[in-house]
Amino acid sequence: MKDSHGRTIDYLRISLTDRCNFRCVYCMPEDGVCQMGHDEILRIEEIERLVRVAAGIGIKSVRLTGGEPLVRKGVVGLVETLTSIPGIENVSMTTNGVLLPRMIDDLKAAGLSRVNISLDTLDAEQFRAITRVGNLDDTLAGIDAALEAGLNPVKVNAVTVRSLNQDFLEFAKLSIDRPLHVRFIEYMPLGDTSEDSGTGWGKADVIPSEELCALINEQARAAGLPELRPAGASKPLGWGPARYFEFPGAQGTVGFISPLSRHFCAECNRLRVTADGKVRPCLFSDTEYDVRTALREGDDEAVHGVLLEALGAKPDEHHDKVGTDRKMSQIGG
Repeated sequence: MKDSHGRTIDYLRISLTDRCNFRCVYCMPEDGVCQMGHDEILRIEEIERLVRVAAGIGIKSVRLTGGEPLVRKGVVGLVETLTSIPGIENVSMTTNGVLLPRMIDDLKAAGLSRVNISLDTLDAEQFRAITRVGNLDDTLAGIDAALEAGLNPVKVNAVTVRSLNQDFLEFAKLSIDRPLHVRFIEYMPLGDTSEDSGTGWGKADVIPSEELCALINEQARAAGLPELRPAGASKPLGWGPARYFEFPGAQGTVGFISPLSRHFCAECNRLRVTADGKVRPCLFSDTEYDVRTALREGDDEAVHGVLLEALGAKPDEHHDKVGTDRKMSQIGG
């Protein structure tokens, strides 16, 4: 399945819910967002049907996101069904990790293959400040649970924000002794970027990946560690856009995702579906296509048609757009 720019589209990201047990400062206001009603959210069986149709036109990989996907009832059964659909090669998830210790065995048995865990600081006090309600130990326990369950790869996603003064070397060192793949993601201008929005984004807070890599190497040298080098065979599996590096002899890798300073639009291979059933051709675009109505009122051909319409509307790139009508938690992480 190719878009109008010749890119192969084989990856579908589906938001299961706009709800979350965190209130991260770059994702939503402290009092949360206006939650959608149950009738607005795609039902589990509708998601399953959507993926069956999508698999028939070339989708191979599905990632479940939120909000926080593990707060959605029926998520384990959904994973089990999706992994059994012909043409779907893997089902993965992005989560804050808090609920993983109690759910990981069921998720692994259901066929979940990979997990990305969001973690923006290793300082407990700063973690509470960023998430507003979270405890660092809970997310660290989720990482431990994913590794113990044998999911491969286990990736840690850290959004880099200059004003937070995160300890990037300590993050990178997580990849040395365990098969963890740490990915630094440039802070993105999603949602209302005004200062009074509660999630205000400013260009001054963006740390370009090249600058960050140089900073980590500088800190590593000062600490008597070798510098990062381009990753070889240890580069993790996945459909992600990261450029991967590694410390010599490390079990894991360090990746850099650069949507602003070195955008990867030419290699984009994905469509996104929001929790309320809107297909977004691009993360930064407010153009959406209503697949929920097709699922509820039409046949599979109608669903197929919406997906192809969205596919045909994928832009060549995001053109440095700043701000979106929806916040990240409403689009799907």
